[in-house]
Amino acid sequence: MLAGHAGRDERRVAFVVGLGLIGTSLALALRKAGWTVYGTDVDAGRAARAVELGAIEGPAALEPAEAGAAVAFVATPVRAIAGVARDLLERDATGTLVVSDVGGVKGEVVRRVDHPRFVGGHPMAGSEQEGPDGADGDLFAGATWVLTPTARTDARAFGLVREAVAAIGAEPVALDPARHDRLVALVSHVPHLAAANLMDLAADAAVEHGVLLRLAAGGFRDMTRIAAGDPAIWPDIFAENAPAVLAALDGLAGRLAEARRIVAEGDWPALVALLERAKVARRNLPPRAPVPDALVECRVPVLDRPGVLAEVTTVLGGLGVNIFDLEIAHSAEGERGVLVMAIDAGQADEARRALVERGYRPALRALR
Repeated sequence: MLAGHAGRDERRVAFVVGLGLIGTSLALALRKAGWTVYGTDVDAGRAARAVELGAIEGPAALEPAEAGAAVAFVATPVRAIAGVARDLLERDATGTLVVSDVGGVKGEVVRRVDHPRFVGGHPMAGSEQEGPDGADGDLFAGATWVLTPTARTDARAFGLVREAVAAIGAEPVALDPARHDRLVALVSHVPHLAAANLMDLAADAAVEHGVLLRLAAGGFRDMTRIAAGDPAIWPDIFAENAPAVLAALDGLAGRLAEARRIVAEGDWPALVALLERAKVARRNLPPRAPVPDALVECRVPVLDRPGVLAEVTTVLGGLGVNIFDLEIAHSAEGERGVLVMAIDAGQADEARRALVERGYRPALRALR
C-alpha cells in the first residue's frame, strides 16, 4: 500500500512463550495468516498439545534464534512477563529479535523491560475457555490490540509487531502505557470483579432459594459470563494495576451508592435519567472497526529522535484514529525523516488537527 516498505521481506517467523488460551490462540491466528510459528511453555504437556493442534511447529523446545524468529510474543502470567522478555532480549545474539507481550497491564511491564526492541501489547479479547484446547484462531479478528510504544521504542520493532497484529485481523491502537492501565481498569478489570461479585451474590442466595439460578435470564447471564474465566490470571493483574483498579472501584461504588439513594427515596425521575444516559452511551459504543471506504496517506516530517514514533502514534491512538499501515522513511542525512501512515479518510482531518496542535506539519494524500 505504501511505497518503500523495507521490512516487508523479513521472515514471517514468530515465537510464542506461554501456550495457554491466549498464546495458543495467537499461534493459531499467525499460522492462519501464513506465518511460521514456534513456541514453548513451562508445562511440557501444554507445549505438546499446541504441537498436536497445529498451533506451533515441533519440537516445542527450540529457542527463538534456533527457530529464526523475527518476533517473540510473551504470553505468560503478567508478573513473569518482564523477566521473560528481558531474558529473550539478553540471549538474542543477533541483536534483531523483537519482543512483545499480551499482558493485561502495561505500565510496570514496559518500565521493567525498558528496551528499544520491546513493544508492549494487549489484545482486548478473551474467552472463558482455558488452555490450548480452548484456543481459537479467530479470537482476535476485529478486536482492538493495544500497543504501547515509548520514547525508546525502535521504529522497526514497532512496525514489525504492528504488522503481525494486523495480519491476524486485529486493529492495532497505540496508547501510552499508563493511560492504557487507567482505561482497562475501567473497561476490563473492574467489570470482571463486578461480574464475579454479582455471581457470588446470586450463588449465595441460591443456597436458600434453589430455584433462583433457574430464573437467571439472558441479562444476568450476559453480565456474569466473564466470571466463568480462569481465576488464576487475575491476582497478577490486580496486583500490577492496583492504583487504577482502586480508583475505578471507588467510582463504581459512588455510582452504586447513588443508585441506592434513588431507589430508597423513590427518586424515579433521577432513575429514568440514569437509565436514559446509560442507554444512549451503550448504543453509542463504537463497533469493531470496519474497513474504511477510503484511505489517506498521512506524511509527517519528524526529527529522527527517540520518542517521535510513540508521540505521534499515541496521539492518534488516543483519538481512536486507526492506522492501517505505517513506515518511517529516514533521511540520508540521518537527522530527519518522514513518518508515513495510512489512515481512514473519515478521520484524516481530526488527525491533522491534533498533530498540528502538537507542532507537527502533516500532509494528506488520498490513496483510494
